[in-house]
Amino acid sequence: MEFLMAFIIGILFMCATYLILSKSLLRIIIGTGLLSHGVHLLLLTMGGLKKGAAPLLGQHAESYADPLPQALILTAIVISFGVTSFLLVLAYRTYQELGTDNMEKLRGKKYE
Repeated sequence: MEFLMAFIIGILFMCATYLILSKSLLRIIIGTGLLSHGVHLLLLTMGGLKKGAAPLLGQHAESYADPLPQALILTAIVISFGVTSFLLVLAYRTYQELGTDNMEKLRGKKYE
């Protein structure tokens, strides 16, 4: 299962890198979203993909699931949501003010 997750994480990182290197501002934002999803899966996979009971006091189970990777992923999801919403508002305001989302035009280079 870890091999499949590593393959999926690699595909997400590859697609995110391709989108981040594009010229459109919206594609860059989508690429950062894909990159954050890849990081979430990476944290989950590094924590170990095992089945177990919830780590509650008073329960007697043979194995417990580690809650630390889940807490890290939950924190990372909240942070990536905030960053993505900020980038979307920034892109919207940029498009309103300048009328383009092309990164070459935003840098001031002549685009043909």
